[in-house]
Amino acid sequence: MAAQSAIAATHTQADSAQADSAQPTPDLAALKTRQQAVWSSGNYAIVGSTLQIVGEELCEALDLKAGSKVLDVAAGNGMASLAAARRWCDVTSTDYVPALLERGRARAAAEGMQIEFKEADAENLPFDDNSFDTVLSTFGVMFTPNQDRAAAELMRVCKPKGQIGLANWTPDGFIGQVFRTLGKYLPPPAGTKSPALWGTSARLTEMFDADARSIRAESRIFRFRYRSPAHFLDVFKTYYGPVLKAFAGLDPAKQEELHNDLHALVVRMNRSGDGTMVVPSEYLEVVITKR
Repeated sequence: MAAQSAIAATHTQADSAQADSAQPTPDLAALKTRQQAVWSSGNYAIVGSTLQIVGEELCEALDLKAGSKVLDVAAGNGMASLAAARRWCDVTSTDYVPALLERGRARAAAEGMQIEFKEADAENLPFDDNSFDTVLSTFGVMFTPNQDRAAAELMRVCKPKGQIGLANWTPDGFIGQVFRTLGKYLPPPAGTKSPALWGTSARLTEMFDADARSIRAESRIFRFRYRSPAHFLDVFKTYYGPVLKAFAGLDPAKQEELHNDLHALVVRMNRSGDGTMVVPSEYLEVVITKR
């Protein structure tokens, strides 16, 4: 049940996850521990590697300059870290899942890229104030249980007039709808905020506006390309921790229902025109300039 609660918190939607004043305060520390176990399961690197173009486009949106000191937070297997290193930046790649950092190290070594990898909690970054020219996170920091604390940490370690670059799934995009579907089967812990809130301009303003000179958020599309809808589901059920754990936490009948619901979602959004899968998924590309 604890693992199910962590997964549900990961998948709740913005329109249903706002904390009500009458709800109990969630144990965010315990929830983070359970979420860490979820993201440590499977092998997110298999999925993360397919998202590489998002890191490249975010680095272009930030107009990264060679020699810039860059921190990648909740970096997974180093998608944005590699993109920044390809632009000759001084990159530190962090995550709280050691196995993902090892995947990032292997990728960097294979490409001859110099990147420092460090285990770190996005809500308690082990760096001094004003340490980095640019702070990045692609589909990572949005999953932290304590959103305000994580946002404050991103801002704290960024230098004055530096930039924070984010790529966050939106509530109504494909991945947002995947989360919503999972939430039907695994209700969220009371009082938790949806990760999908990071994909809304309103929530970004709440978290960052006080210390920001500007916040630019633009809708972008990433296209999931797989051999077929069945292939996508097989990959996500095998390697993507939240989906893997969701299925593991359900009885066989509910597993079949969830599979059918996800398959129907993919088929409905598929734009391939043949037997393969090409599904557009909206995300918010965010560039925040610190005061």
